[in-house]
Amino acid sequence: MGDLVDDVVEQWGLERPEIDVSPMQVVGRVSRAAALLDRRIAKRLATFDLQPGEFDVLATLLRSGAPHRLPVGRLTSHTMVTSGAVSHRLNRLEDRGLIQRSTEPTNRRSVNVQLTPAGRDLVDAALPAHVENEDSLLAPLDVDQRRQLASLLRTLLIGHGDSLT
Repeated sequence: MGDLVDDVVEQWGLERPEIDVSPMQVVGRVSRAAALLDRRIAKRLATFDLQPGEFDVLATLLRSGAPHRLPVGRLTSHTMVTSGAVSHRLNRLEDRGLIQRSTEPTNRRSVNVQLTPAGRDLVDAALPAHVENEDSLLAPLDVDQRRQLASLLRTLLIGHGDSLT
């Protein structure tokens, strides 16, 4: 049983046989899988009135440990998005009372972001459902296939500089 990527690769093989389009087998599938996963994750998080980026911020603060507070710069690097995107997310989350921003007493330019009790309650409620959803999205793969895929994707990402260090 084939997928759309098989069809695309086959068509290119007929149309331009002199070009090795084998990279499309990986890149096309990673792109399609990412889009599928993103849609399904967004749909599940919407049941908690959260967008994926908002959940990412709340989850990053939670996993940072007590007191669940991070400087904006560190939060930005751990969510791996632009400072503008983080700023927009923080505005939305602060408007909803899920996070609180404060300046560092010794450096007024340094802003910290902290989970509020309401933010903690929401991320605590959403996290198990999110992980369960991720597990169901990986259901076509057995445990060994999941480990192998995770390892291969880690190698690919690190090979392109995707590291928090």
